[in-house]
Amino acid sequence: MHKSVHDYLADFDDIPGTRVYTTKRARQGYWLNQFAMSLMTEENRQKWKADEKAYLDGWKMTDEQKEAVLARDYNRMLDLGGNIYYLAKIFSTDGLSFVQAVSTMTGMSVEDYKAMMDAGGRSPDGVRSIKGGN
Repeated sequence: MHKSVHDYLADFDDIPGTRVYTTKRARQGYWLNQFAMSLMTEENRQKWKADEKAYLDGWKMTDEQKEAVLARDYNRMLDLGGNIYYLAKIFSTDGLSFVQAVSTMTGMSVEDYKAMMDAGGRSPDGVRSIKGGN
């Protein structure tokens, strides 16, 4: 018997530490991602830096999305539909490299994260399923 598309997509939520960017997430994060892309222009970056909350109030984001942005909680932004390639505009505006920003998402220091990635990334051993715990 074949899985429904909904069951198939729900399986993606069982991968520990991974958020698969599905159409559901894309719809959920549309305005969050549009905001992030707005930071591509110097004019908008300056407006953002001058008053972050006021700048966010100009976007149709949820309060939860705005709170995650202000807290620079990138994991929460991903949960709320953010796309890492769009969110990069936020941390770039803050002067962070991709490695610096992503290390905050892992709870690792920049040095430890870089060393892990230089060694080939996370080990495939360990927890492979949130529901199954294995």
